Amino acid sequence: MYICYIDESGTPEVPGTTSHYVLAGISVPIWFWRTCEDEIALIKRRYALESAEIHTGWIMRRYQEQIRVPNFESLNYTQRISEVEKIRRAELLRLQAAPNRKRFKQVDKTYRMTRPYIHLSYDERRRLIKDIATAVGNWRFARLFAECIDKVHFDPTRATCTPDEQAFEQLVSRYERYLDNISPSQGQLPPGQLQTSFGLLIHDNNETVAKKHTDLMKSFHNNGTLWTRIQHIIETPLFVNSELTSMIQIADLCAYVLRRYLENQEEELFRLIFPRADRFGGQTVGVRHFTASRCTCAICSSHRTAPFSLTP
Repeated sequence: MYICYIDESGTPEVPGTTSHYVLAGISVPIWFWRTCEDEIALIKRRYALESAEIHTGWIMRRYQEQIRVPNFESLNYTQRISEVEKIRRAELLRLQAAPNRKRFKQVDKTYRMTRPYIHLSYDERRRLIKDIATAVGNWRFARLFAECIDKVHFDPTRATCTPDEQAFEQLVSRYERYLDNISPSQGQLPPGQLQTSFGLLIHDNNETVAKKHTDLMKSFHNNGTLWTRIQHIIETPLFVNSELTSMIQIADLCAYVLRRYLENQEEELFRLIFPRADRFGGQTVGVRHFTASRCTCAICSSHRTAPFSLTP
């Protein structure tokens, strides 16, 4: 039995606010689930984040309030939190009195989402994410699946589905093929015995996405996807709050890293996680970049040849 945890990065709308939309899934055998959770918990503990969610996009931002605190890095965690919160309270009070209510809501959300991490400097937060990405890269039992859609090359007038629907169908299809590939054939087992590898999808909870992906999965079970029948993935996706499971947070990290590599050519974290992409016959088949045919990024190149420049 294998569990594939799924999350997204970027906006699926065209044009939206990002040039790419990425849906990523990280699959682990159930007998390694606790190992992964424990390893991530240990890293969190090193950064005093035991009860915090790892939301990579918010963690990797620069917090201007920290820059305004004199000698921020020389302060202890309690002092850092106190000084940053003081500046933030003053800013919210200022914006509350201003006529631009939309700006107040945006800043208030940013403060709420980043509050668990304000005791860490920007460099410390980058090291946190690198430590987690390094751990994931070392999970040889894990497999990464993702559809990375360049919306510049996605034509909504010609497409038969939306970017998020295409991404989900692609991810489901590749996960199904992976489960089929690792299932022993009948000839490898004693007569009369057939062993099949089954998989389950666990998705970050979102009411709109939950209904759409549940309906899509029901259709895939009945009719297959465009590329394959569904014989190894059981049930429809389970939707859970990402705060409650570290593995959904790992899927979030992978989706973020893939998008930042494609949009900003940020390679450091990408090179840590990409070796976990599912491969077959020496080629990367688990992760696809939907873009122009002439693309020379590492994802597109590894579809054509084995990615020798990356550590397996």
